[in-house]
Amino acid sequence: MHSDPRHGPLVPMLLVLTVVTGLVDAVSYLALGHVFVANMTGNVVFLGFALAGAPGLSATASLAALAAFLVGALAGGRLAERRPGHRGRLLVTTAAVQSALLAACTAFAAAFGHTADPVRYTLIGVLAAAMGLQNAVVRALKVPDLTTTVLTMTLTALAADRTGTRRLASAAWMFAGALLGAVLVLHATVPAALAAALALLLTVAALTHHASRHPTTPWPHPTP
Repeated sequence: MHSDPRHGPLVPMLLVLTVVTGLVDAVSYLALGHVFVANMTGNVVFLGFALAGAPGLSATASLAALAAFLVGALAGGRLAERRPGHRGRLLVTTAAVQSALLAACTAFAAAFGHTADPVRYTLIGVLAAAMGLQNAVVRALKVPDLTTTVLTMTLTALAADRTGTRRLASAAWMFAGALLGAVLVLHATVPAALAAALALLLTVAALTHHASRHPTTPWPHPTP
């Protein structure tokens, strides 16, 4: 993908965060009881299915994910309000906080597994909060066609407008994250999948921090 001087490193960094989305949703859906921690549309649908009595779904898990996601989004909104002047620093802070949450989840899953309800709900809550934080901050970064989570409108715009390399890349990178996450969950361990997401977040934090120190274009500030 070609660089965009208006957004500097933000475009590739948000694509990496899109991979993280696929990874954590693979963990939550495949290992934590058919619940999403990033894609809240799925949880709303699952909640309706669960309340209707569909087997294999938990209304409690969907509600827990929704509530934690909203708490994370609230925190992300407050963070964006406090650091409105430099998009790079805002993303670095967000990725650092997410890294701390993912590190805690990785250690927790390694120590206690992921099947017992107290552990499972803790992982769902912390992961959903991390993803709510990410979504709120990505919204504040104002990079067009890159939400890191929602693909329905992205794919609709891609088909309707028949343009948009970012839209295509967003779908491809989320697919890659979901595939990687599924492979790690099914053929390795849940902590391995979470550790992969953690490594990507640390990479985003480090690369964005470096780019923020020596900006060569006006990308730190949103363009109209």
